Amino acid sequence: MPQPSHADLLLLFQRAQAQFTDRVDAVEPGEWDAPALPDWSVADLVAHLTGEQLWVAPLLAGEPVDAVAARIPTDPDELLGGDPLLAWETAADEALTAWAGLSSPDRTVQLSSGPARAAEYLTEMTADLTVHAWDLARAVDGDTDLDPELVATAFRYAESHLSEDGVPGLFAAPLDVPPGADLQTRLLARFGRRG
Repeated sequence: MPQPSHADLLLLFQRAQAQFTDRVDAVEPGEWDAPALPDWSVADLVAHLTGEQLWVAPLLAGEPVDAVAARIPTDPDELLGGDPLLAWETAADEALTAWAGLSSPDRTVQLSSGPARAAEYLTEMTADLTVHAWDLARAVDGDTDLDPELVATAFRYAESHLSEDGVPGLFAAPLDVPPGADLQTRLLARFGRRG
């Protein structure tokens, strides 16, 4: 299977951002404190993704991880301010602009997990947005049906990059799925979620 072009990866990332934006926009005022993941509220989840978007431009510009970590807040209130949707959309736009301006998708980017090809980082972000769109929707009884192409992309990423034991503190170990389960169910199970 040929490797997707940077333009293809960028389009998928943009679609993943839009899918997550739809879920953020659907959160009602009284739902921000609802549980989304263990130890995370809906606000914590949206803040986490907002922060991830803010890391993109400096990392692609070659800034050291420690310097970026020192500059970008982790506190949900600080990240989201009084308007979570605006904070998310602003950060998402900045990330998309940085990715669109990338000169070479084959260059190495220094991440907190170590060096990675820019194309792998972009695919990782797309997978993360896809799975967390489901988390957010499930937390507020929203639309949990995900874009099938994004599901396929995220599943390919998970199969080639995730440990069989999960990632402590990030992803639970994969769950068993019944025979004939659809790809979204298999993706969620791969990330330790029961769809």
